[in-house]
Amino acid sequence: MCHTAAVVDHVFADLSLAALYDSLNPWGPGDDFYLGLLREAGAVLDIGCGTGQLLRRARAEGHQGRLTGLDPAAAMLVQARRARPDVEWVLGDVRVRRWRPEFDLVVMTGHAFQELVTDEEIRVCLRAARAALRDGGRFVFETRNPGARAWERWTPDRVHRATAADGTPVRVWHEVRDDGPHGDRVYFTETYAGPRWPGPQVNHSVLRFLDAGALEGFLAEAGLTVADQYGDWDRSALTPASPEIITVARKA
Repeated sequence: MCHTAAVVDHVFADLSLAALYDSLNPWGPGDDFYLGLLREAGAVLDIGCGTGQLLRRARAEGHQGRLTGLDPAAAMLVQARRARPDVEWVLGDVRVRRWRPEFDLVVMTGHAFQELVTDEEIRVCLRAARAALRDGGRFVFETRNPGARAWERWTPDRVHRATAADGTPVRVWHEVRDDGPHGDRVYFTETYAGPRWPGPQVNHSVLRFLDAGALEGFLAEAGLTVADQYGDWDRSALTPASPEIITVARKA
């Protein structure tokens, strides 16, 4: 999943910005990785599904099983429902339901896991993911490897361009605040500019960068164990400089 430097769902609470999401985040190697997992699973829960691009593609491909997308941004789910009303779209975070072991696969794509900034947010999410998994099911997610220091490339000179629904151009750029990370958290701004707005729209965000050891600790606490871990979408081994930490977890 390509994704601009750090797209976070709460930014897209506005309908006009939600309509830009897929343009800013075109299909990429990460999507292919997750789609391969979906093809093997009968029932799938996508936490932080955004516009539902992954589930929509799976259904369009002929997936006959249960597909459920969960996202806290109503504007994102408007886009999802318009495209595929035959997928179950749920508004909210993992606390909206008492999850039962009904899913073969639970995923969090697009670095959504990094939006869980506090320890408690991580614990709540992981407990819900485990509760939703059937025996033998997998929870798969990715985070940016802090060793690769991706935030150093989030600079205003790296502009991402998209086209709005009315054909007007939109420019997006990112800038790290406060001279870099604060512990394992990176604070940054994401700015949108285009002729349809009277001025740039600036959103302030924070992402958490956990290393593999910290992730394993949180997973173990939630009753999950690491089955596989990769450093990139080609399933290459995780190294200190790998761009990603792609984790496949199962019930302990």
